[in-house]
Amino acid sequence: MSLQKITRLPSARLLTSIPPRSAPRRAVTQGEYRRPGQPKEDKLPWQNVNFDLWRGLGGIKKHFTLLKKEFFERWVGPEGKPILEHMLEQNRLVWEFRGPESLEEWVVSSDKEIGGHSEAYLKLGKNNNTCFLYGTLSSTPPRDGETRYSGYCSMRSKQPQASFDRKKHHDWTSFNTLHLRVRGDGRPWMINLATETYFSHQKDDVYCYFLYTRGGPYWQDVKIPFSKFFLTHRGRLQDDQHHAWLDKVNTVGFTLGDKADGPFQLEIDYIGVCKDFAHTEEFAYEMYKKNPEV
Repeated sequence: MSLQKITRLPSARLLTSIPPRSAPRRAVTQGEYRRPGQPKEDKLPWQNVNFDLWRGLGGIKKHFTLLKKEFFERWVGPEGKPILEHMLEQNRLVWEFRGPESLEEWVVSSDKEIGGHSEAYLKLGKNNNTCFLYGTLSSTPPRDGETRYSGYCSMRSKQPQASFDRKKHHDWTSFNTLHLRVRGDGRPWMINLATETYFSHQKDDVYCYFLYTRGGPYWQDVKIPFSKFFLTHRGRLQDDQHHAWLDKVNTVGFTLGDKADGPFQLEIDYIGVCKDFAHTEEFAYEMYKKNPEV
């Protein structure tokens, strides 16, 4: 049996340093939706500003008028109403469609913005007393090789703004029910409530519930308790459910996506909130305790 010679490495020889592998960092916040294949728009912030003198003077006049209104309303009471009237208020009419200016508070969108084939339009109804949402729904996805599902149309109210483009919210803490007067064609819709959030990754959180229209020539009064709305994030139902924050409601929307291709229509008379004393339910869904009691 032969012994192997043990060779000794020189102590002066050093190993070459290997740099650590750099892994891409995961983004904490979610960016805006961009259609697959569309390049990112790289523009400086001031390149999208329209420097117009007369438009700027009109904007200054508008904002100072709103500031004056806010200042004097605080002397009267919350939202410009006396404090006693505000405390005893049981019904509030939020949106009533009685003219062309009432449609300026709403925005219509569809999957056509991402390459789909659905179309949605908004106009005044008969005698200019209602809001008429109509169009065509198509579930055919765009031919971009990446989008698999398509087919939605929506109508959403604009974010209320105070003077100098500050955010303003709807305060519905005194009410517990959403009241609508609608007339549809039998399709199921989704009602969406978007509220103000504390963190940026929650900006796509929406509270949803269903609106079933029965069709026909007759109007239907729909009352939906706020306790029935469930939390979703980008269309996905969340495990951690909680009651909607009614003190800071930003927008209200209607979405159609029942995968039934063809024309649709929805007519809305008014949208309001009310206090239903017969409804005592706080929240309709199970809430998980993050720190359960032992």
